[in-house]
Amino acid sequence: MSSIVKLFVISPDTRSERRLDLHTTIEQLKAKLELVTGIPVQNQKLSLHNSEDDSQIVAQLDDGSKQLGYYSVRDFQTLKVIDTNPSTSFTGQLSDVSQVEKFEISDDAYAQRTDSVLAYKQRHKVGRFAPPSAEPTPAEPTVNIPIGSRCEVESTEPGLHKRGTVRFVGQTKFSAGLWVGVEFDEPMGKNDGSVQGVQYFTCRPNYGVFTRPAKVAVGDFPVEEINFDDEEI
Repeated sequence: MSSIVKLFVISPDTRSERRLDLHTTIEQLKAKLELVTGIPVQNQKLSLHNSEDDSQIVAQLDDGSKQLGYYSVRDFQTLKVIDTNPSTSFTGQLSDVSQVEKFEISDDAYAQRTDSVLAYKQRHKVGRFAPPSAEPTPAEPTVNIPIGSRCEVESTEPGLHKRGTVRFVGQTKFSAGLWVGVEFDEPMGKNDGSVQGVQYFTCRPNYGVFTRPAKVAVGDFPVEEINFDDEEI
């Protein structure tokens, strides 16, 4: 059986997980905890709990001659260290940043230093000191697809012509790049001119579609009329 136990040690200023030897006496334990918590041995009051939020005390470790194992300590229990006289210890000083002496320097003095982050960025041309990019940002491609013009949309099915009217050309919120919104003559679309709650144009359900400009041909594409002869139904 291992003689090492893992405990969460909590004090007013610290919280840590510690591996402790069960053969350590409480007096020896307090000496070690002084280095961790800043609370002098004579000011420490130790209590064992099943968890940090558990207010019920499993054991009060108040006999300095007893070993830690005497109190039936188990892994991952919580050892709370209470400071009985904070005025004579470092309690509060470890977390009070107002007591830390601050180093301050003016902007002009900082700019003159050669060992600063600012100087490093200036020497190596990093961040705002980097030269402008030589490559121009590619311009958004333009297309000649007037809204209201008749069109035919490329189809993956041989012999199928998807004709309609251009209702929208521009940027969208559902995807980057340029999109063309088409109202089909027949219900071969996917929407009513809206995508993800945004209405780009209005048409009947399943008559609208959005596609890339490369798949749209603008021209004289009249509405195809479907006529049935006497032998067709």
